[in-house]
Amino acid sequence: MRTAMVSLLGLMMFTGAAQAADSYAFGNRVLTVGDSAGKLIELAGAPVHKEPVENKFGAHEAERWEYRQEGKTLLMTVKDGKVAQIDEVF
Repeated sequence: MRTAMVSLLGLMMFTGAAQAADSYAFGNRVLTVGDSAGKLIELAGAPVHKEPVENKFGAHEAERWEYRQEGKTLLMTVKDGKVAQIDEVF
């Protein structure tokens, strides 16, 4: 688990740019932080990778869903069935 997180952070630093956003456009439709996981799947489809997000004690807090769109990697954090965070990695 920690190895995957370190790899992801390394990827973000290697590529040079990561940006948090409150929304992301999929064509002419927009996903916003707070929207349901169902809407995310409706707009973006199934993620290429899912990873649990754990707190420092190892308890499950959320999931990070990875998508690839237009040359970018999108990391969507899903917590309690809703999009909690949107990160774009260029």
